[in-house]
Parts: sequence; C-alpha cells; structure tokens
Amino acid sequence: MGARGKTKASYAISCSTAFRDKLTLLAERQGVNVGDLARSVMLTVPSETIDAAPDPGEPERGDRETITLKSGANAGKPWRRKPRLQVRLPGGLDPVRIRKALGLAWALNEGSLRLLLEESRRPTRDQEVTRLRDDVSRHRAMIETLSFEKMPHGVRTRGEALYILGFPPWETPTPETARARYRMLATIHHPDSGVGDTERMSLLNQAMSFLKRG
Repeated sequence: MGARGKTKASYAISCSTAFRDKLTLLAERQGVNVGDLARSVMLTVPSETIDAAPDPGEPERGDRETITLKSGANAGKPWRRKPRLQVRLPGGLDPVRIRKALGLAWALNEGSLRLLLEESRRPTRDQEVTRLRDDVSRHRAMIETLSFEKMPHGVRTRGEALYILGFPPWETPTPETARARYRMLATIHHPDSGVGDTERMSLLNQAMSFLKRG
C-alpha cells in the first residue's frame, strides 16, 4: 500500500502480448482502466501477498509489437518494441509490483485466486469512547493519589507554598524554577485538562503568588 496521496505518474509496464490483451479486455468489461485494476488489488490485498505473488514476467525475445514513430528524425517509421500496458498510478511504485498486482487481478477474475474478507477487528465508536472514558478515570485516580493534599484554608505559609509546588521545605527555588514547576503542574490540574481540579488549580495560583511576594 502506502501509495495514496502521492502525485500520479505514468508507468509503462512491459509484459507479454497475451497478458496485455487479456488485462485490457478485463478492464473494458469492468468499465474501468487497467490502472484501476492494479489500484484495486493494491488497496485490498496485503502488501506481503502482492510481493510474494508470481511475476507474470517480461515478454519473450520474439514477442514484440510494431508501432509507428510519431516524432523525431524517424517520425513515420515503424519500430518494434516490447508489448506494454500504460497505467497511471501514484508515483514511486515498483513497475514489477504493479505487474504482480495485475497478475493477481487476472487470477481473481478467472477464479484461481479468492479473497477472504474478514470482519474488522477495529473497535466500534462506542467501544473507543468507553475506552477513552476509562483512561480518563484511571488517570484522574492516579493524579488524585499522587497529588498534594487540598488545603481548605488556602496557602498561608512559605512551607505550604513549597509543598503545593512539590519542593521540599528547605529548598529555595529560583523564580525560573518555580515558574517551570508551576507551568508543569498547571497542565495537569487545570480544569480544562480533563483530569484537572479547580481547588488544586486555585492552590497552585496561591502558592505561586506567595513565592512571588517573597
């Protein structure tokens, strides 16, 4: 896979005349172009399956088509070249891989290969919402366990201010260190964080103001 979102490029996929003709006919019957056949396989078949698929291969030495040159010094003259399929697909693809994908498209068409569609194991939207809610509850419980105790009376001493900001009572943090600690804790305890708490955020603000006053 990995081909979506890239700029389209033109590929000349050399192959036998028989392979070219049957893929061209298959695309016509499906009302698509040959590139669409390759794209469908690359979007639905696992990459490792495509890589392991047999390569339909290059045309044999005597298998050539004759075209008339349209430009240059030899314009109008016939030229024998390898048969090819011209396809437009996202840039950066390996032509051999495209040819393998087209070989798989033909195998699927003739019934020698079948796709088994399995039920997606991705969680439903409700399951994902439940998981996210459980994560928030778990994180909130962890923060509640590890956070400072709430002080109903507010911050009244320097020791309490240091405690709120997570410093030991004997430490004298620089203004820069205190602000860095405040910002870190504010991202956790701010009510908008999803796991925050209005009371703890208020205590953080009080503690910072207390230290600023010296």
